[in-house]
Amino acid sequence: MSNSVFSEILSGLYDNQVIPYLGPGVLFDAQNKLTREPMPADSDSLILAMNGGKPMAPKLMYEFPRAAMNQELKRGRNFLTQFLDKTYGEAQYTRAALHDWLQEWRPKYVVDINRDTQLQDSYADEEHTLIVGVARIIGTAFRFRIYHYDGSSYFEISQDQVDKNLPILFKPMGTPKPEANYIASDADYVDYITELMGGFAIPDFLKEYRKGKKYLLIGLPLNRDSERMVMSDIVYGATEPKGWFLRKNPTDKEKRFSERMGFELINADVQDFLQSVQAAAVAA
Repeated sequence: MSNSVFSEILSGLYDNQVIPYLGPGVLFDAQNKLTREPMPADSDSLILAMNGGKPMAPKLMYEFPRAAMNQELKRGRNFLTQFLDKTYGEAQYTRAALHDWLQEWRPKYVVDINRDTQLQDSYADEEHTLIVGVARIIGTAFRFRIYHYDGSSYFEISQDQVDKNLPILFKPMGTPKPEANYIASDADYVDYITELMGGFAIPDFLKEYRKGKKYLLIGLPLNRDSERMVMSDIVYGATEPKGWFLRKNPTDKEKRFSERMGFELINADVQDFLQSVQAAAVAA
């Protein structure tokens, strides 16, 4: 990563013109406090954790939503909720370094496709708005819930009650807090992405705020359709080019997709980025 590109990214982040878009790679150093095992975050580790540490059939190991659909059909949807609650709501983890960095400067808007609570914990002493993706619900076409955090607890609000001056945390794939809602299985993703494409999975105030912004895709693989389709619609309305895609040793598929989407590929990972941030801080 050249110094000029890094400076452009960093100044854009601090000016809230570049939006952090967090994938599972940002949790690379988060560990279970009791077992010291890494937090299950990426597709493979989630599948193994869901299946008692054992690999599933190759066609199911392809992607977590596919494996989760298999388990939902066999064991019921509640099994997935209970598994994700146990993984992200009950287990205690060490802090990820990237979240510590985010906590220092509190971006105005963050997209986090992980299902853990570390981003929310970073804003635990500050009022904020939380948007959580939901799927397969009846009575409404909307595929989100909005919560206001008053500095001590969350309570659900409507779109017209949102304080637009507060930071926005967008958790499209869900979180256990304040109540368990997850996008996990293929059926969840199909429903969520359908409504995302139709404009019903993002609140109106966020559609307005995101116009003209750039994004930093960090810790996010783009080699699976689920993540690609969700990201494509969430960044709709971005300026051109749309931002940067940090990925060390990307596949040809990722290279083609990121170029087509309008993201500049940077051959670096989360650790490389954090080292650059630290070096910049020392130099300053």
